[in-house]
Amino acid sequence: MKRLIERSRSVGEVLRWVTQNPGKVSASHYPIALHKLGQLLQQQPGPPVGAGDGRGPAGQVLEQPEFHALCQAIVSGCAKFDNFSIVNCLYAAAALGLPGESPLVRGLGDESRSRLGRFNQKDVSMVFSSEANNKALEAIFSSQLFYENRQERFIRSMAEWLPRKAENLTPYTMALIAKYVARHRLREPRLLDTIANFLLKRGEQLDSKVIQKLVFPFSRMNYRPSNHGELFPKLEAILEQKAGSSPLATVNILMSMFQLSHFPQTVLHQVFSPGFITNVMSSPYALIVRRYLSLLDAAVELEFREYSGPRLDPRYRVLMFEHALTADEANRKYSYKGLVAEALRQLVGEECYRQDEVLPPGYCTDFLLWINRSGTVLPLSRVPAASRAPPATSPVTMSLRSSVLALTSDLQDFAPFAAETPSSPPGPRESGRAGRVVLSVNDKWHYCQNSDILVGSRAMRDRHLRLLGYCLVQLPYTELEKVSGIEEAKHYLRQKL
Repeated sequence: MKRLIERSRSVGEVLRWVTQNPGKVSASHYPIALHKLGQLLQQQPGPPVGAGDGRGPAGQVLEQPEFHALCQAIVSGCAKFDNFSIVNCLYAAAALGLPGESPLVRGLGDESRSRLGRFNQKDVSMVFSSEANNKALEAIFSSQLFYENRQERFIRSMAEWLPRKAENLTPYTMALIAKYVARHRLREPRLLDTIANFLLKRGEQLDSKVIQKLVFPFSRMNYRPSNHGELFPKLEAILEQKAGSSPLATVNILMSMFQLSHFPQTVLHQVFSPGFITNVMSSPYALIVRRYLSLLDAAVELEFREYSGPRLDPRYRVLMFEHALTADEANRKYSYKGLVAEALRQLVGEECYRQDEVLPPGYCTDFLLWINRSGTVLPLSRVPAASRAPPATSPVTMSLRSSVLALTSDLQDFAPFAAETPSSPPGPRESGRAGRVVLSVNDKWHYCQNSDILVGSRAMRDRHLRLLGYCLVQLPYTELEKVSGIEEAKHYLRQKL
């Protein structure tokens, strides 16, 4: 039966062999039949497999009663299939372009989830065989089966497979892989370097939106690819040519490079030019580009002081973020911030700190305190107005350089903290200049997966806050998860402060 299916010359022939000889068809024959159907459909003229509009040979075949009978036979019998046949059928269904809501994919998916614990390395890695194509990868990435196995088996398999197959993938597929890697914060050097090599070879043929998707994983994982010495200059040259064609993609690419401490001077001349700004202000995404440009302008002031080109007009500056990040809000119930907040309230009192304060140029801080040179936490009402950061609701109209100079002046006689932080109000002799302290609760999603490396946006935020004169006290989840109860949390914070 295997040879008969493989030698079939038409879709009808495959379907006849399988549906008219049920007694001779075993579990291993079904994925072979699905694969063969996919190969034959790819050879026929008309819309591509999985076009979804029902036109042409592919659409006609997928509507045939014989094909539905084949799918029904697979769904009915898949509980008796071995693991290899289950995964192979899933892969073949993806190659055919069957939607996730189709009965075949649903049935195979349900069966797969029920036996996840019995799947081995071979079961998962085989989906990256030499027949893998773009449609298959798209379906694989969106399936619950591989989502649940991404860290242990899936990523290891893909890291071994991708470097060998990258040249045969389309930019769309590579962008899909990049999106998957970035979304799950997977700092796998082999994957990231493969994406970087793909970008180096094909970058000039890609539009800015695709480049943006391929570059994002590097900044997300705070990872400079091994070829960055060649890649970054090439990206600069491409951006110089394409900056005006897609402003939002351009500033996104620049933000990724800035997070990796790379500052392309010539491109900055373009994005801060009157022509680029005018073009942006008349676009439907003007506000988001203004936010990115405001943060880029602040980064130039803080980290690229030798830059002497045009800058963002102060009237266009806004806060990058006006509240906590979406990820932090969505994961609030899993955060250690609540524990820290209660411990801090009991330790120093509500009047001595602010929570979720947004500081120019738009960074949300978990907890902000003022501590004088004797190590006493100051009630905010007693902090001199000149020592306070601008309120979060005000526009960022003053230059970052002025802010840095003012902070430097405030901190000139700032002394190291005392061993403990008293919670009593300061006396007349303790009300000297205040040092700004940010307590940063770094939860699990602020790090790359299974790593102690902060994601790029968080790392840049920390760099900038330090350059603005704030003292950062890091509270990593790996330490907080060992704290039991409020009293231990108070002791932990007292030591940290």
